[in-house]
Amino acid sequence: MKIGCPKEIKPQEFRVGVTPNAAQEAAAHGHEVLIETGAGIGSGFDDDAYRTAGARIVDTAEEVFATADMIVKVKEPQAVERKMLREGQLLFTYLHLAPDAAQTRDLLESGCTAIAYETVTDANGGLPLLAPMSEVAGRLAPQVGAWTLQKANGGRGVLMGGVPGVGPARAIVIGGGVVGTHAARIAAGMGADVTVLDRSLPRLRYLDDVFGGAFKTGYSSKGLLAELLPEADLVIGAVLIPGAAAPKLVTRAQLSLMKPGAALVDVAIDQGGCFETSHATTHQNPIYEVDGVMHYCVANMPGAVARTSTIALGNATMPFMLALADKGWKQACTDDPYLLDGLNVHAGQLTYYAVGKALGIDVVSPQKIIKG
Repeated sequence: MKIGCPKEIKPQEFRVGVTPNAAQEAAAHGHEVLIETGAGIGSGFDDDAYRTAGARIVDTAEEVFATADMIVKVKEPQAVERKMLREGQLLFTYLHLAPDAAQTRDLLESGCTAIAYETVTDANGGLPLLAPMSEVAGRLAPQVGAWTLQKANGGRGVLMGGVPGVGPARAIVIGGGVVGTHAARIAAGMGADVTVLDRSLPRLRYLDDVFGGAFKTGYSSKGLLAELLPEADLVIGAVLIPGAAAPKLVTRAQLSLMKPGAALVDVAIDQGGCFETSHATTHQNPIYEVDGVMHYCVANMPGAVARTSTIALGNATMPFMLALADKGWKQACTDDPYLLDGLNVHAGQLTYYAVGKALGIDVVSPQKIIKG
């Protein structure tokens, strides 16, 4: 199979979909790997690293899309890239379709087959291709939250850990999953007073047992959130419903409860955001203010630490990429029902229920597609 990796073109996106190690593995399996020139520079991989790995460097994204049987990326294809997709071509990347009607429409019209990293599952009910970036985003969230709280950025001017005689910042982490756990660990490590909210009592017990009181936990409810918001300096939104639009957990009206200059960091922005006032921003212009509250809503947070993120993502995606290339997508998904969970689009048909529900589009069962 011809595996193509174009350079990411989303603003300030420095990750790359195929690492030299992944290219070398694919070449060893007998596949041809095409890398757009400069695709890996942002992650510290030059063209020679790919040549040494056995890949072929091509001059343009157009050549990658025109030649490759499978396109491997990081971020969802942008409008200009979607125009280059063709019928029968396989796309393997993050998609986040639920809040993105335009992308969904274009993918359906292209006739391609699209497998989304974020909806591939595993035997334990986890999301193995989302987890590495969730870990990175979770660990970044307190860091960027602390930066947003600086007075020069419009924040309250509060130091996360305080100093002797001055109390620490109070942080709320909404969601106790992968993102929330890593965010709470880092925020607590910075010295903040942290409370994690979740609706799974077993998860709250796990966090309390494992982290031994490093942070507090609470059962997530509208009442408790309304009680905590007036005291919060930083709120990190870390909720996820796989493949679906994120629920809006903090309303615009509730911003009036918060201190002027408090910060919201919305890690769920790829899925539409979990704060009513959230809209996607970029690393170039990451924050904005609504009703006195600062919002950090960068849609590709892990891109800020591109090398770490690229290697972590490549480690996770490589076995799936090789299975798709070795067997073809139908056989690979037949053999692995958890990979089949990643199928979102095929030949003009939507195959992921949560996306169909969010966008009001009819859905065809992926099992039916496989048997067809």
